[in-house]
Amino acid sequence: MKLHLTTSDTHHLITAYGDGFVQVGQKRYEQNLVVTPAELILDWHQGNFSELDYVHFEKLRLLNPEVVLLGTGSTHCFLHPKQYAHLTEHQISIECMTTVAACRTYNILMSEGRKVVAALIL
Repeated sequence: MKLHLTTSDTHHLITAYGDGFVQVGQKRYEQNLVVTPAELILDWHQGNFSELDYVHFEKLRLLNPEVVLLGTGSTHCFLHPKQYAHLTEHQISIECMTTVAACRTYNILMSEGRKVVAALIL
């Protein structure tokens, strides 16, 4: 699906997404990635949802967001609270949703000026 948004020179917008890809601005990505308004992280996690562990969530915590949107792929999956406990200990919310839902939600929260991180599993 292609999204039609105002472009931004200072913030990363997710402009399209589909089966196995996400487009940020004019560049298409076919790997798991983290999107923040200020940066893209392409080496966050190379596996699938079931392989997420403390190290992956610690990388997200260090970005100091208000909320983490975890795009779990094409299927909505849930984390065990132990996996993200250190995020909540630092007052960081985490929401699990499909990757396409995370893309849409990221754009909305980012446009509101929120400190949001989208961690997307493709």
